[in-house]
Amino acid sequence: MIIESAQGSQVTLRAVTAEDRERFVELARMSADLHHPWVVTPCTPGGFSAYLARVDGGTAVGMVVCLKDCADLVGTISISGIVRDPYHRGVLGYAAFLPYAGRGYMSEGVALAVRYAFDQLDLHRVEADIQPGNTASLKLVRRLGFRKEGVSPGFIKIGGVWRDHERWAITREMRLPRVPHQQPGCPPESDGVHVIGS
Repeated sequence: MIIESAQGSQVTLRAVTAEDRERFVELARMSADLHHPWVVTPCTPGGFSAYLARVDGGTAVGMVVCLKDCADLVGTISISGIVRDPYHRGVLGYAAFLPYAGRGYMSEGVALAVRYAFDQLDLHRVEADIQPGNTASLKLVRRLGFRKEGVSPGFIKIGGVWRDHERWAITREMRLPRVPHQQPGCPPESDGVHVIGS
């Protein structure tokens, strides 16, 4: 199943497409230092094509978060490792792009993605694996109602290094994350500029 779009107050969440390649790669290159060591995003046309092939709507879904006013890409979200019976679960990953990191856009985008996982993908559980030093991402999932379930040493290999990760999750029975809403004149909450999972 492929997401068509979901609307928030500031952003739209939609499926990533081949038409996004040029801008996605440009923003991923600009954001490489921001993402290190949390995640490696596709920074070449070939890498983007390989990513697009993996997010086929079966075991993985790839999405982009776009500004509502100009449709520019502010970040990327994936739900991968989707397993059906008896689990009905998937692993959430995300990364914000410069110059949009830290403005609250990804908080709204991730909330929309979790709702999509439950409502459209019919998942029971969404998991998030976060490196302990990634404080922005830890704050984001905590704010959206995820619960910490433990720590796994050497859990995910990123940039050639096996890295420890905290394991967080939210289930359908828990309070669904509300889509954050910015009040006029209020500064945005920091939205976690890096990644959950990989």
